[in-house]
Amino acid sequence: MTSATPQIGVRPLGQVGFRLDFNGTVVYIDPYLSDSVRQREAEDLERLMPIPLHPHEVDDADWVLITHAHRDHCDLDTLVPLASASAACRFVGPPPVRDVLAEAGIAPARLMCCHSAEQIALGSGLSASPTPAAHPQVETDQHGDWRFVGYLLQWQERRLYHAGDTALTDQVLQHLSRLGRIDIAFLPVNEINYFRNRRGIIGNMSIREAFGLADELGISCVIPTHWDMFAANQVYREEIELLYEKLAPSFALKINPTAL
Repeated sequence: MTSATPQIGVRPLGQVGFRLDFNGTVVYIDPYLSDSVRQREAEDLERLMPIPLHPHEVDDADWVLITHAHRDHCDLDTLVPLASASAACRFVGPPPVRDVLAEAGIAPARLMCCHSAEQIALGSGLSASPTPAAHPQVETDQHGDWRFVGYLLQWQERRLYHAGDTALTDQVLQHLSRLGRIDIAFLPVNEINYFRNRRGIIGNMSIREAFGLADELGISCVIPTHWDMFAANQVYREEIELLYEKLAPSFALKINPTAL
């Protein structure tokens, strides 16, 4: 980034959620701003981090990008009041997400279905393109659209990849390899393991896999995600930092940055 390139404002929201400010165009990705997983799924899945802001306070969203329909990513207790507070914002997601939000009463005109690899113009020179996510495998519907996605965001010659929830598979790696340069990657690090599988929790990349992906693709900066919300799915910050120190990879590591 040159000195003339505007910074991207970042507010980490926990899990894989972020608020990104592209010089006035505000994008939320997978905001989880409630305790609905504990309330509706399992008592021991309470939040480890406080709710950073309440959904009715989110009055600045221009776009909300959703990666898939699981509750900790597509949370109606967050998105319905957010839709009221940010009355002009639009929602982007794969077909199952569109269906969930439409059923919850969000107007169809505000819902945009992302089709495989199609670029979506978000305004002010910002665009988003869905990428396949393996959760735990890449799945498509009858129209060939991915059910689980990440997003490649392009702005001011900068390219950001938000992986959503994904394991590392040949299909995911090959698709990312064809995208060209990725400057910044938001990558999940809550590995797949026996105990999480037994609990019914779908893991993602391990820390080593996320770091290996970044090295192989020549990514400049990695922001770990999906490590801080639930005890059953937790990765300690110290684990991430220690492995980064020991492996000494080529990219910068930023945990919960406030600007990029």
